[in-house]
Amino acid sequence: METRTELSAIGEFGLIKRIAEKFPLVLSSSIKGIGDDAAVVDTEGKKLLISTDLLMEGVHFDLAYTPLRHLGYKAVAVNVSDIAAMNGIPKQITVSLGLSNRFSVEAIDELYEGIKIACEEYNIDLIGGDTSASRGGLAISITVLGTADVHQIVYRSNAKAGDIICVTGDLGAAFMGLQVLEREKQVFLANPDMQPELSDKDYVVERQLKPTARMDVIHELRALDLIPTAMIDVSDGLAAELLHICKNSGIGGVIFEDKMPIDDQTYLTGTELNFSPMTAALNGGEDYELLFTVSQEDYPKIEQISEITPIGYITNEVEGAHIMMKSGSLVKLTAPGYEHF
Repeated sequence: METRTELSAIGEFGLIKRIAEKFPLVLSSSIKGIGDDAAVVDTEGKKLLISTDLLMEGVHFDLAYTPLRHLGYKAVAVNVSDIAAMNGIPKQITVSLGLSNRFSVEAIDELYEGIKIACEEYNIDLIGGDTSASRGGLAISITVLGTADVHQIVYRSNAKAGDIICVTGDLGAAFMGLQVLEREKQVFLANPDMQPELSDKDYVVERQLKPTARMDVIHELRALDLIPTAMIDVSDGLAAELLHICKNSGIGGVIFEDKMPIDDQTYLTGTELNFSPMTAALNGGEDYELLFTVSQEDYPKIEQISEITPIGYITNEVEGAHIMMKSGSLVKLTAPGYEHF
């Protein structure tokens, strides 16, 4: 039988001590971490990038099918993705939790194990945070600090007509994974003896439960001395993110249906669930890929990175963005995306 230790048995300071012991500082820029009134960070003469995400149980995740270790990893990855979207390098995070009494010390250990795996993968330090009792479900707030030289920072607002629109990885898989998990949850609720059918859905399920921040691509771009003209991460669907770039840059764009990178398992799952993979790619969200623009002069460098797909180009139009369908028709992009309220 698994041991269950109530949080009340170790208290807030016991929990903080337990966490601190598992996260020794590894970066020279992390001067002081957990254990004082504030963390101390040396920015090493670079510009400091800061981003915060709040994940709420029942809104952003469902513990019926989300392992706590995966959740810990994902909570860090989605924050690191924001730093990647600025062409920065993540350095430190703070983690704050709202916890109800249904969570044991061992459950929190499991959550932090996922956080630790992400910290090791992205080479970042956990330097602080907060914990509080919660009368509702689990709440996770993570703030990430990153750095970049002033000339390296990429905003959403500098795309120019003629730039090539590119995206990393593939799109729509995370949304399809969510649909599969929701389906299996309903099957389980109807019959708890039924086993989940996920054997051929491993990729889309993993993309939902354990997304990856594309720091690998950021490092490859730096190795090629290539700085995008505009960039954003795909958290709310490709259409919404492209429209953000268009609006902030005061331009338009055209992408091509036949250029959209969609994995075979996403197509097959869409067929099974009677849901359009293209709709999932454009409006599903949570892929955490990078959408960016590069000048035509830099395009030959892009061809050296296999994980990047050119999908369109920037225009002088100020009417938003369009998608060229395989039929040859031009359709205006809309972005229902994810509504936070």
